[in-house]
Amino acid sequence: MTRAVLSIGSNLGDRLTHLQSVVDALGSDVVGISPVYRTAPWGPVPQSDFLNAIVIATGREPQEWLEQAQRLERSAQRVRRERWGPRTLDVDVISCRPEAPAGAGAPEILSDDVDLTLPHPRAHQRAFVLVPWLALDPEAVLTVEGRARRVADLIEELDPAERDGVRRVDDTLTGPVT
Repeated sequence: MTRAVLSIGSNLGDRLTHLQSVVDALGSDVVGISPVYRTAPWGPVPQSDFLNAIVIATGREPQEWLEQAQRLERSAQRVRRERWGPRTLDVDVISCRPEAPAGAGAPEILSDDVDLTLPHPRAHQRAFVLVPWLALDPEAVLTVEGRARRVADLIEELDPAERDGVRRVDDTLTGPVT
């Protein structure tokens, strides 16, 4: 089993409710939820701003995380019309590591499978992934080009306008009651 970092985003409909649906569906597998951020859309398609967050969860293998992400997107009636287009829900598997304690300090799981590339190949370029992740896990590390890199350092390397475009909002996501 693995510990997964999932990036969640929405810019159609009740954005916060779509994000909360991910946390609710993962239930007791959730071990951490970042603050919610408002971000400009990525890519060339004109559209509304996104709400984004990071969820860390445990209990599945990498391919199962992808399948769960796709189920959650379908439940939110996500329609894939155009690349980087608007969406009710986007759930990306950013990174997976073996679960602790056996996985404590273990390297990320690497995959170049046609269906699931790990870590996510563009995560290190996206402030809307890195900023919420760092807020949740100040020690976060991401493998980039075969090298483990601190998320804090990756954020510093981004264009300042990209970093500044990720703005924390007052909305919050609530996790399972334990």
